[in-house]
Amino acid sequence: MRGRKPARSLAEVADAAVRVFADKGFRPTGISDVSAALGLSHGALYTYVDSKQALLYLALLRVMRPDAVGVLAIPVAAPPPQEIVALLEAWLAGQAGVRAVDAAGYLDTRLAGQELGAVIDALYGFVERNRQALLLIERCAPELPELAKWYFVERRRANLEQIGEYLRHRIRSGDLRPVPDVPAAARFIVETIAWFAMHRHGDPDSANLDDDACRSTVRHLLLAAFLPPAVETAAHEVG
Repeated sequence: MRGRKPARSLAEVADAAVRVFADKGFRPTGISDVSAALGLSHGALYTYVDSKQALLYLALLRVMRPDAVGVLAIPVAAPPPQEIVALLEAWLAGQAGVRAVDAAGYLDTRLAGQELGAVIDALYGFVERNRQALLLIERCAPELPELAKWYFVERRRANLEQIGEYLRHRIRSGDLRPVPDVPAAARFIVETIAWFAMHRHGDPDSANLDDDACRSTVRHLLLAAFLPPAVETAAHEVG
């Protein structure tokens, strides 16, 4: 690269890597897939990164710390797995809404509808703001043990358990409707939010749905599913 202008900026390479990895996953993606997306030769991409692992690191960095990509030396090398996990942890720690259930007060039962509505809003907002990063992680994690452990075991499973415990608490106190199975109900909340806030954008029949309409409809229907009628009415009036 010395002495001549690069054919593409590192940010462009990172953006292409994000698109391809999010579409195909880690294992099926080849260096040639990203180079083709950029209009570069297979060999040319190795002037930017030294491996496919480095290309994934570049993609993750792009969606989590966009400005950091511009100061990297090329060719970019892949850091050790623990450094990538540290990047993910630092990114998640700075996100609002990810610990929405922790903020639930469990106080006045008359506030149960407002409380559940706030949890739904916070989780939806987190997924909606970070859908590119979450989709990239979700698609690549199953094929990378350290990433899979962090995402599926340490983070997503813990989030589901927190939501399940919140539901159990409110159901026992009579503030939410009883459900046949609490873990399934927690999954229902998370997957409903994930589909409308993130996955529908990959569905040609659903990508053109209005964002505000999806957000408010998910809130309305989830509240209707879990709140007793009197509380549901009050929650919708507040929301």
